[in-house]
Amino acid sequence: MNQRLIEFTSESVTEGHPDKICDQISDAILDAYLSLDPYSHVACETMATGNKIILAGEFLSEANIYFYEIEEIVRNVIKQIGYTSKELYSYDYKDIEIIPFFNKQSEEINKGVSKEDKIGAGDQGIMFGYATSETDEFMPLPITLAHKLTRALSEARKNNILKYLGPDGKAQVTIKYENGKPLYASSVVIAAQHTEEVVDRKTDTMSEEAKDEIIRKIVMPIISDFLTSDTQIYINNTGKFTIGGPQSDTGLTGRKIMVDTYGGWVPHGGGAFSGKDPTKVDRSAAYMARYVAKNIVKAGIAKKCLIQIAYCIAKEDPVSITVDTFGTGIIDNEKLLKLIKYTFSFKVKDIIEKLKLRRPIYKKTASYGHFGRTDEDFTWEKTDSVELLLENIKKLKL
Repeated sequence: MNQRLIEFTSESVTEGHPDKICDQISDAILDAYLSLDPYSHVACETMATGNKIILAGEFLSEANIYFYEIEEIVRNVIKQIGYTSKELYSYDYKDIEIIPFFNKQSEEINKGVSKEDKIGAGDQGIMFGYATSETDEFMPLPITLAHKLTRALSEARKNNILKYLGPDGKAQVTIKYENGKPLYASSVVIAAQHTEEVVDRKTDTMSEEAKDEIIRKIVMPIISDFLTSDTQIYINNTGKFTIGGPQSDTGLTGRKIMVDTYGGWVPHGGGAFSGKDPTKVDRSAAYMARYVAKNIVKAGIAKKCLIQIAYCIAKEDPVSITVDTFGTGIIDNEKLLKLIKYTFSFKVKDIIEKLKLRRPIYKKTASYGHFGRTDEDFTWEKTDSVELLLENIKKLKL
């Protein structure tokens, strides 16, 4: 991403987006199991289409959660998001049908994962973690701004600042870079669900007054530092957006992995996060990779850091670890990898313990990104290994 002039785009979605409804349901069910049995093995998938919620997955747990309790969890998630009126938002938590297809976790997988004093990886796979000094969040600017916009849409709705907004929504931000440094936003795209209240009857589109209000109250406070006379702003470019949620588009768990991570700025291993307990390295190792990369950047060892980790099912240690600082490091990548391996353990059990991943904390990770957050429960965002890294550079004479 260091060409002289480039444009890069990332998107975010609100918690009322169909895919995010599914992520939150899957993680809420995971939390319910972990709250009763922290050693639960959970892989929960959700599909939302029309008024139906289809649940599927594999479970192994000492917790006994009955279907009526699962139904209550699902309805509460949708209610909390704000889908409380079919008339206003085309979707209502009271009117959904919930269909479960749950199975017991395969004994073959469980045997490989659960060992005495060891935890093998729940599957093979590759995971990436990234950090950059580009923003205070140590995240790329486009995804950071996109998340701020979707959060602002949600807060404006919930706080009755823009009473006509619905729960569904998306934001997309394009940033122009020169030699790797952000210059300005070349375009901002907002899709915001709304009620019929702001539909212009003459044109059957969202009124220009409502669009202007979204620009003033949502876009400007967040993007103003990056706006120029050339910035293009698009609000509900199809005309109107009154039908939202699963009545508009089918949702699936794990389909917003770029929204969940770095906005497409760096590679993603392919595995999604939501609905998976921490023995699934798709989740836990991706969190650890972010933790290590962020501490490296915070320590001033590099301005950018990308880490890849790969695992084999049932093996506790990764089969490979790779690091790249894109030429921004104070030591070369080979020496940095030596420092990383000396300072951190990537055994599955050690990751789970260090980041305290057996807690029921996951539902709140399922909206507005898993990284770049300030919540104390997001332990992978802590920078408490900075001093240790700097001490070990001296100790290893790197």
